[in-house]
Amino acid sequence: MAAPAAPFAVAAGEGTALRTPTASTVTIKAATGQTNGSMTVLELAILPGDGPGLHTHVREDELWWVLDGEFRFRLGDDVVSESRGGMAFGARGVPHTFQNVGEGEGRLLVVTTPSGLERFFQQYAEHSGPVDPAMLHALGEAHGVEFVGPPLSVSDPGGTVLSEGRPR
Repeated sequence: MAAPAAPFAVAAGEGTALRTPTASTVTIKAATGQTNGSMTVLELAILPGDGPGLHTHVREDELWWVLDGEFRFRLGDDVVSESRGGMAFGARGVPHTFQNVGEGEGRLLVVTTPSGLERFFQQYAEHSGPVDPAMLHALGEAHGVEFVGPPLSVSDPGGTVLSEGRPR
């Protein structure tokens, strides 16, 4: 059995900040080595209209807590809307994505279990130049992320929401 992780704290504004494939910012608050592999904690600062392509995780469950802004989440076949203080959960193997539908930058606290998702962002940050879809798919595959569709801004540009906060 592994030794328990040592307690730690991360102050506001601290952590490792990296560029995401969509030109937003991810800050790593807790990584694999800090949590003995139990979870990864990320803070995403997301530009208006931004969000990742539809994807699944092979290993991780993913929880999003809205710190600021307004978001819509596609969780399987459902699309829900959440604002500050709301949360959404995407189970591993279920296609999901999100989009900042507010007028300003939005922020999400993202917790994945088990840990490891930070490695996707760390390796992406080593890439320079425009986003190469083939590289992004290969990087995702290497980290248990399979891109299966476009972002909500492409697949549902009108902003359909099936329910406020709860899947139907």
